[in-house]
Amino acid sequence: MVLKVAIIGRPNVGKSTLFNRLAGKKLALVDDQPGVTRDRREYDIKFGDLDIRLIDTAGLENASDGSLQARMREGTEKAIALADVTLFLVDARSGLTSHDEELAEMLRRAGRPVVLVANKTEGRGEAGAYEAYNLGLGDPVAISAEHGEGMADLYQAIRAHVPEDGMDDEEDAETLEWDDPLKPLRLAIVGRPNAGKSTLVNRLLDEDRVLTGPEAGITRDTISVEWSWEGSERSWPVKLFDTAGLRKRAKVQDRLEKMSTGDTIRAIQFAEVVAVIIDATMPFEKQDLQIADLAAREGRGVVIVANKWDLIEDKDETAKALREAAARLLPQIPNVPVILMSALTGRGIDRLMPWVTRVYRDWNAKVKTSDLNKWLEAATQKHPPPAVGGRRIKIRYITQVNTRPPTFMAHCQRADHLPDSYKRYLVNGIRESFSIEAVPIRLFLRKGTNPYEGKK
Repeated sequence: MVLKVAIIGRPNVGKSTLFNRLAGKKLALVDDQPGVTRDRREYDIKFGDLDIRLIDTAGLENASDGSLQARMREGTEKAIALADVTLFLVDARSGLTSHDEELAEMLRRAGRPVVLVANKTEGRGEAGAYEAYNLGLGDPVAISAEHGEGMADLYQAIRAHVPEDGMDDEEDAETLEWDDPLKPLRLAIVGRPNAGKSTLVNRLLDEDRVLTGPEAGITRDTISVEWSWEGSERSWPVKLFDTAGLRKRAKVQDRLEKMSTGDTIRAIQFAEVVAVIIDATMPFEKQDLQIADLAAREGRGVVIVANKWDLIEDKDETAKALREAAARLLPQIPNVPVILMSALTGRGIDRLMPWVTRVYRDWNAKVKTSDLNKWLEAATQKHPPPAVGGRRIKIRYITQVNTRPPTFMAHCQRADHLPDSYKRYLVNGIRESFSIEAVPIRLFLRKGTNPYEGKK
């Protein structure tokens, strides 16, 4: 059993700082300005001997219906309902507010286990922790999330709410083979702001899991969500990453947006397949191409998702133009699939995951050494390596040295003289002969050693 622990409180009391402290990583964005966190973020941690699913939430504020703050509050209230234990943070340095008292009353009505946590107690802040007794939620646990003080006391307070049957160990997904039915496929949803990334995530999950709205740039943190897709052949566990929109570097001036951009880039590096969301009404702008190129350079599998397809009138002609543009503008990702869909209406969404899993299989492709060398012999006979300085370069043999993405090593004489054009010829030949599409293929050359070098 994994204990679900939600961290709640009013804005700027240190919820994300505590989340990062317990996770042991800087996962959630932290800034002095209030309201940085907007969606709830989940992360599995080991806290002592406890297996915990930690849930970071947006600061609870009083807001009118329909506003962004009201939608943020709804997400936090869902987190409280899902949690086994709620950590209610108050700021010991600034003292209690009427907002804290309203939240305490809301938690009492919810009837869920609550651990009262007085944060920022370093230095003179410890005296402020005693004021938290006035909330009537039991003894406050004095901590400093910034400095890591009071973590042992916090562990004991959480431990008191663990069921008697304890926690069961779970197998680490990172140790499983790529095609193990228990291993989640890591899929990052990336693109420009307001392209419909969060709407797509909600449509896939069939619930309002992440915040959406007409405002551009709602998503700040990269939010990971576990999901299971029921494919035709098998059930695929998937870890979805909803990311902040990526704008041109010159337009990113705000410190918080720079942090969000860095978070999105880390999500691309952590993912296995990247779905690049483009606006079908304004397709393949320069930023779209740069995002797809970044994913390819990081060695990720790529699919292009042309969203807002419901706004296109001449669908046949536009579909043909989009696929031609993808082949012309993204030559580094040959045969990249272009999926036409509308996240808002759900039309075409059933095409996404079959293509994602197909690209994922290609990303993990393995080719036998014997088959590779038969292909190499035929490829070099059809188009021999060029002669440099009057001497022809000989490629002796080739082998696959890695997957994720497929990586090959060719052993040849004078490797440093082989032109890039011939390397591209070999890579394209591997791709075509072994049906490896929409994923990067890496080819390295190793120079053969001369056994008589240095001898008389």
